[in-house]
Amino acid sequence: MGHKNPDTDAICSAMAYAELLSQTRIPNAKAACCGPPNSRTEWVLKKAGLHAPPLKTNVYPKAIDICRRNVAVASTEDTVISAYLQMTSRGFRSLPVADNDGALIGMLSLLDLLELLIPPVDAGESARQVTTTVEKIAEIIDAESVFVTESATEETDFLMMVAGSSEPVMKDRIEALPSDQLLIITGDRVGVQLHAVEAGVRCLVITSGFKPSEAIIAAAKNAGTAILVTNRDTASTTQLVRGARSIHHAISESFVSFSPNTTVNKIKDTIQRIPGQALFPVCDPTSKKLIGVFSRTDLVNPERPRLILVDHNEFSQAVSGAEEAEIIEVMDHHRLSGNLVTREPVQFINKPVGSTCTIVGRSFKHCRISPSPPIATLICAGIISDTLNLKSPTATEEDATILKWASKIAGIDVKKFNDEFFAVGSVLRLNDSNKAVMSDRKEFNEKGYFLSISQVEEIGFNYFYPAREKLQEELKKLIEDNRLDFACLMVTDITKNNSLLLVEGPVAVRDRIKYPQEDSHLFTLNGVVSRKKQLFPYISMLLADIAKE
Repeated sequence: MGHKNPDTDAICSAMAYAELLSQTRIPNAKAACCGPPNSRTEWVLKKAGLHAPPLKTNVYPKAIDICRRNVAVASTEDTVISAYLQMTSRGFRSLPVADNDGALIGMLSLLDLLELLIPPVDAGESARQVTTTVEKIAEIIDAESVFVTESATEETDFLMMVAGSSEPVMKDRIEALPSDQLLIITGDRVGVQLHAVEAGVRCLVITSGFKPSEAIIAAAKNAGTAILVTNRDTASTTQLVRGARSIHHAISESFVSFSPNTTVNKIKDTIQRIPGQALFPVCDPTSKKLIGVFSRTDLVNPERPRLILVDHNEFSQAVSGAEEAEIIEVMDHHRLSGNLVTREPVQFINKPVGSTCTIVGRSFKHCRISPSPPIATLICAGIISDTLNLKSPTATEEDATILKWASKIAGIDVKKFNDEFFAVGSVLRLNDSNKAVMSDRKEFNEKGYFLSISQVEEIGFNYFYPAREKLQEELKKLIEDNRLDFACLMVTDITKNNSLLLVEGPVAVRDRIKYPQEDSHLFTLNGVVSRKKQLFPYISMLLADIAKE
């Protein structure tokens, strides 16, 4: 990524370097930008047949970065056993529950499941109740469906009864309860089986693999009693039937979820106030569809985005959140500042050339790789833009060498390309003072002063003077919004290699500027075209003198 308010060199160098890295040592390298391309950069991209890199306004770690995508999801129709198995297989203590469209509707915790499996001590007769279907019972206990009715898929509030008493006692107990809710679990007790089907109970479960007689089956069909046969014993069958309960009674609709772009710092602040929730879903804010989940442990040391800075080497100019990213490399052609600190050693390439694209082009040659014609076009554009087609005092022989080499690969006429490039997109002509001040702007912290220097290249100054007052107001607003000490706009005439400097800031600074004045805020800078090599060093010297005094 290049710097904020990116110029052509920032975006083109990022895209070109990403292509080189993807072919060499970082296969997944991708370019991005932290500000939209200006009109001239858009023209270059169109000329090259390329799309602008994705816009990333910050690189703070977000929910989407830490969540696990391969997520087990329950539905309201799931049983307690199936939900429990999903939890244990993932090592989770809770589970998201979604509807048929994938939208999150609630969370299911392990404690909620246990309440369904283990009735309270004082539950009384309600401990018998199991809300489920015959079909789910058969699935959970691995039963053979000897006979089932059409209602096998209907959810019923079953009253579970285990045949542990004598036949007369069982007969009385069966007759004392509503038969359409009864679920009788028995072994090879023909008398109990007969009493059950004669009473027309809802379901008869026969354990230990004992097959019912043809007479029992016939009576069951006549009474509408479902018969299931399982090889499990009575004790385990009884426990598993409890696990056939539907989970929908235990789903909690009171939970906290996060959108994909919620920052990790905000997440940490939020979940401190939520002690009971173990798993946090990440959902699409519009559709509510589940994207992933994360636990508290995922926040302990989240993976940081890996970032390569091109065309700048200061955090003040970098994408927001760069301080928390893993900076793995810097490639630049500007002065070094003291505020870039990394946790580990990084590759740092800083060369006194006119364009970062020159360094990228040299890297291609070093690797003995030829860029594609579209990428070669970007390299040419970055060099032409930053060196004013080699006329800037920042231009070097290496810039000229790489421009000549890249232009042959791109198949472009450099002079024609230069004329067309600078003829495109006069921001002053568009009468957009905000865009003029913000399109290529850099902030600096120099000698305790916070300043902003913006630059636009124009063909003549015809569009500057009508916009002068609006531009002045925009500089004032910039100072207020960003808490700066002063700000200036450098308007460069690329045809005559001169500039105008519009300044907003303290009189103490403006009085130190010794260039010819048109008024107290506007200066004529003959022969000055480079912000990096001419204007900034001059301003820095003024601030150093003021600081000494």
